[in-house]
Amino acid sequence: MAPALSAERNSGTADARALEMFFEMLLSERGAAAHTLSSYRRDIEQFQNAQIARGSDLGGADGADIRAHLSELAERGMAPRTAARRLSALRQFYRFLQSEDLRPDDPCAAIEGPRLDRPLPKVLSEDQVAMLLAAARARVADAAGSPRRHADALRLVALAELLYATGLRVSELVGMPLENVVEGRKCLLVRGKGGKERIVPVGEPAEAALAEYLPLRALHMGKNESSKWLFASRDSHLTRHRFAQMLKTLAIEANIPPDKVSPHVLRHAFASHLLANGADLRAVQKMLGHSDISTTQIYTHILDERLKAVVRDHHPLAAKSH
Repeated sequence: MAPALSAERNSGTADARALEMFFEMLLSERGAAAHTLSSYRRDIEQFQNAQIARGSDLGGADGADIRAHLSELAERGMAPRTAARRLSALRQFYRFLQSEDLRPDDPCAAIEGPRLDRPLPKVLSEDQVAMLLAAARARVADAAGSPRRHADALRLVALAELLYATGLRVSELVGMPLENVVEGRKCLLVRGKGGKERIVPVGEPAEAALAEYLPLRALHMGKNESSKWLFASRDSHLTRHRFAQMLKTLAIEANIPPDKVSPHVLRHAFASHLLANGADLRAVQKMLGHSDISTTQIYTHILDERLKAVVRDHHPLAAKSH
């Protein structure tokens, strides 16, 4: 342990200072979102509490302490994926301490995380997406007699069409400034994870839905007449939670099980349907905002599974083997 940190630990302030510095770095250098910071804080503070219970502290933890913590989590029945996320938060924290010369080593360096089977994303079929969008448009016709309901219906059509047309993360969509709709509504300027920007094209159906929605956008703003958000609300912008609720209700109207529909499922549908129709993997990676192409490649596994299912269910030799 670095002498300066050890001396400061005697005053009981070293861990708090280290945490403050770490979260400042995540916010200023990596542009971490609020929910990411909250998750990291929760995971690290849980380990900190375990250290206090063992009569130790956060900055002085070693590999044995972290292994003991992971074992305790496993004994409580914590899912491997959740435990892996906790370990990832600790890795980031201790790498930061080492990089800042606040300790000489990284206690997580020799620790292997739990083995994870990467689940295939839930995806709607093209027919199911068409049913969902048709249900959204049906709302527009049903709400013709009420200006506010009509505006709500057009907003939902615009949201659903844009999400399926662009594959944006839900936070990118609901938190998009109006000024980021560019080139006559044909493109969106998206600020993604880590503050990285990308341009995403908008297809004709989504462009048309946006054109119908924009003249009525003010009806959702209340007194917030100067709102900068594309999908404004009375206080700020439409929330991720509220949009997810709206999609669940729409799924019921479209006769699709609501547990199969979410904003992220539409993002998955965007990617898998593009690849199924011959899109280039690198182009899909760029539109999704993935920094690593291996993240995008998960969608090729979906196609592989579908092809296997086609052979299993329809090939005559496969049928004879049952």
